[in-house]
Amino acid sequence: MIKLANKNAERIRRHKRVRNVVNGTPECPRLNVFRSNANIYAQVIDDTTGTTLCAVSSLELKLENGGNIEAAKKVGTAIANKCKEAKIETVRFDRGGYVYHGRVQALADAAREAGLKF
Repeated sequence: MIKLANKNAERIRRHKRVRNVVNGTPECPRLNVFRSNANIYAQVIDDTTGTTLCAVSSLELKLENGGNIEAAKKVGTAIANKCKEAKIETVRFDRGGYVYHGRVQALADAAREAGLKF
């Protein structure tokens, strides 16, 4: 009998490998991305204190369809604007174990275009 792979468990394993390298500091916090089928979430985290400095989601922006590339672009722009307000210029990008493609890439590109450096 063939066992089906648990995709989320595999993503978490990949995320743990990424987290061994990507670590947020007060000077350069970590921009974490989480995507579900319906929405996309981004938060900037200081790992030394374990606090979230700012966060944005497609739910918070009240987008009609939060699970597409256009929503990811809007979330990327919004997180960059919140970081500017919090005087955060550079971050380390944490793709959350997802492939850097599609919605994750769109969010990252939109955040870069809005002035966030990573």
